[in-house]
Amino acid sequence: MLLLIVGGSFGLHEFSQIRYDAVKIKIDPELEKKLKMNKISLVSEYEKIKDSTFEDWKNIRGPRPWEDPDLLQG
Repeated sequence: MLLLIVGGSFGLHEFSQIRYDAVKIKIDPELEKKLKMNKISLVSEYEKIKDSTFEDWKNIRGPRPWEDPDLLQG
């Protein structure tokens, strides 16, 4: 029982250390610059589609794994 408690404590320490080590990893500065340039928000996406009309839109169910996709799209 004592071995389980002590061993669990060390195991928990190792798993929680992984979380803190992952935060310290730095990404490539060039990639970070690209990510900052491509800021997309819900508001900007809403502004793109708010004037669109969806009256001619038709809901098409996707194929199930056992069905032939070509038969449903026709």
